[in-house]
Amino acid sequence: MEKLRQGITTGTCAAAAAKAALSLMCGDKINGEVEIPMPDGSRRMIPVKKAAISENSATATVIKDSGDDPDVTNGMEVVVTADWADDQGDIIFNAGEGVGTVTRRGLQIPPGEPAINPAPREMITTAVKEVTKRSVRITISIPGGEKVAEKTFNPRLGVEGGLSILGTTGIVRPYSHSAIIATLRCSLDVLLATGERNLIFTGGNIGTKTALQELGVGKDRVVEVSNEWGEMLDYAKDKDIDSALILGHPGKLAKLTTGYFDTHSSKSPSAVPIILALAKKTGIKAPEDANTAEEIFTTISPKSITKLAQKLAMGVTEAASKRVDGKFEISCALINMKNEIIGHHDDLTKWKNQ
Repeated sequence: MEKLRQGITTGTCAAAAAKAALSLMCGDKINGEVEIPMPDGSRRMIPVKKAAISENSATATVIKDSGDDPDVTNGMEVVVTADWADDQGDIIFNAGEGVGTVTRRGLQIPPGEPAINPAPREMITTAVKEVTKRSVRITISIPGGEKVAEKTFNPRLGVEGGLSILGTTGIVRPYSHSAIIATLRCSLDVLLATGERNLIFTGGNIGTKTALQELGVGKDRVVEVSNEWGEMLDYAKDKDIDSALILGHPGKLAKLTTGYFDTHSSKSPSAVPIILALAKKTGIKAPEDANTAEEIFTTISPKSITKLAQKLAMGVTEAASKRVDGKFEISCALINMKNEIIGHHDDLTKWKNQ
């Protein structure tokens, strides 16, 4: 099987462009590329297409390279203009041409802010701080981004005016369905080969981070399944497994309760109606105009959050248990975007490293 080429996220592009622009302002040379820190602690050289300095600012451009992933932003320019600000050591983010602005609640960024997600903000901040400790204003633009954004989920999520600056790892991993399935199955086999029989299934980076932080487990108990819950549960039911904890965000896992075990947005409906219907059935008043699952769980009371999450976790448990024909014990815990467990079905004690 030919190995697919990885790419870089728009967040990585913005961090590199920001560092390049600030480097020029501080009198440093670029030489066609800059080295930036990645979220996993590694460092990566990123090509810079062009960079120029003016009297009060500097601008740098990095081309988005999605590798072998069919990303709509592949080949687009991510442009950062940097200038000095008056605040004490702060990084001020602005949305330029083609970068959206958040207009609704429920996303990781509050309304009114540029649609630059937390991980890219941290990447940009870290890269900038390697060059200067002064306050700077970072304006990110993606020419043509407003039109391309119409092909994404941004309009229905309440991100207006352009694209979002995304990425939790800084790397774009190409999506080839057969390759992904083979890799996921292999990861499960590797964990089982260690002798572990009580596994934690997560959707990806956020779930894994929560398992490590909140449950105190090691990565040797975590299986990342991406959106392939059906494929992985079907594969797992013929393995020597005693129990599995399904750990993930309700925006994905709620879909399992209605029979959608491929939770990719192109293969399954929104989880919002599913959660709202359960809230109504449970006697919880939730915002009917909610845009995301996260919005639902951030606008109801703490008591209602727990109650709704427990009900939903129970539904996920029942659906997944049926999928594996009861071959092994399944439980479920739901998390939010802050890596916090908001509710669970069954006792989580057995899943915590004592």
